[in-house]
Amino acid sequence: MDISVVIITKNEANIIANTLQSLQTVTSDIVIVDSGSTDDTVAICKKMNATVIETGWAGYGINKNMGIEAAKNDWILSLDADEAIDAELQQTLLQLALTNDDEVFDIRFKNFFCNKWIRFGEWGFDWHIRLFNRTKVKWNNVAVHENLIFPEGVKITKLKGNILHYTVQNRHEYDAKTDHYARMNAKKYVEAGKKPDIFKQYLSPAFAFIQHYIFRFGFLDGAEGFIIAKTTARYTFLKYRYLKEMVNITASEI
Repeated sequence: MDISVVIITKNEANIIANTLQSLQTVTSDIVIVDSGSTDDTVAICKKMNATVIETGWAGYGINKNMGIEAAKNDWILSLDADEAIDAELQQTLLQLALTNDDEVFDIRFKNFFCNKWIRFGEWGFDWHIRLFNRTKVKWNNVAVHENLIFPEGVKITKLKGNILHYTVQNRHEYDAKTDHYARMNAKKYVEAGKKPDIFKQYLSPAFAFIQHYIFRFGFLDGAEGFIIAKTTARYTFLKYRYLKEMVNITASEI
């Protein structure tokens, strides 16, 4: 199986060994693109025979593409540091015949909140394309919420098995990530020339909460489902608030 795995990291010592261990039977080519870890992330990756590229932070898409270019194989499994693969996906990958360069593979995610599997709401119906051929597919270069660029007529195939996403370990980490992504997304909006919208700032969070907690059955995940839906609403509010602040700062500097 000629698959390379590419992972971007920064200060992931608490989780990266679990991710790398899940990949040992699938590939011998794991490329880590580390953007300045100050913990033991790099040492752990090297100890587990991964190739480590130590670099600065240029953005999610750019750093991922850097790792893709350094991989030994054209078929790339792209993971984040807090994502492992389960036994069923391991077996699926080992048996997969990669014969069509225009084919990409969609993989189901099992998302965990403080080690609880979230089955419903925003996190419960999650599929992402993560296996592709680098001669045809690349990440775009946006700073946040990067997307894959596909060839025309691409064939999408769903795989058996799951990527296990251990997204947050506590509320403090979750709140910090929410604020970080809200700021980054607001900056992306500014760069795209998007203007503040008071209706979106106040109505979109309420819609997001109702959509994920009620219509997508987030309430069935108990307290965790409520926390996730509420935090998604908070994220939506914050990104529009930060957009307004950034636009006002820019206008005052003119």
